[in-house]
Amino acid sequence: MKELNQKLAVIQTKLKTKKTSYNAFGKYYFRKAEDILEAVKPFLLEQGVSVTICEEIIATDPVPTLQSTATISDGTNAIHATAVVGVDLNQKGMQTAQQFGAASSYGKKYSLGNLFLIDDTQDADGSNDHGKKSKVITKIKQAAKPNITVDQLKKAEEYVLAGGDIKAIEGKYKLTDKQKNVLIKLHEEKRDLTKA
Repeated sequence: MKELNQKLAVIQTKLKTKKTSYNAFGKYYFRKAEDILEAVKPFLLEQGVSVTICEEIIATDPVPTLQSTATISDGTNAIHATAVVGVDLNQKGMQTAQQFGAASSYGKKYSLGNLFLIDDTQDADGSNDHGKKSKVITKIKQAAKPNITVDQLKKAEEYVLAGGDIKAIEGKYKLTDKQKNVLIKLHEEKRDLTKA
């Protein structure tokens, strides 16, 4: 495994990928998964490795969610990097296959970027939402939160009574309306006691 790690480190250090695609609407250049794969090819024979990408649907509710896994292997050992992307089924002007294709392209690009340490923080394609806030990402984040257990709810109640913020709890757990109302009542009771 140490040898594969060294081979990957060489590729991560030397790999340069160009942004060959242009978005006329946003007026920026961006790279695609194909650009990364093209840049990686010279290293495959040189380092004796192969690179593959696998995709699978890992969730369907609240939105279809794809997981892309990029793998580098020397035939014996393998190193994986993943990216999770939601499919925006409300994207106008696209048929369902195109919506899945767009999500797939992003997933491949970011799993490869994670594997090869490609920094996309300065890449407009990584942050441009074309004037729209991403409802899909919000839904995925909400879906990823666990339901609060009875014990956790008791701790949350103690936290609120001690002056804690309900939003902090909501950021960590899914709450039913009933559970949220209990916490709001405790918060109001705490506020009333403080005023008295």
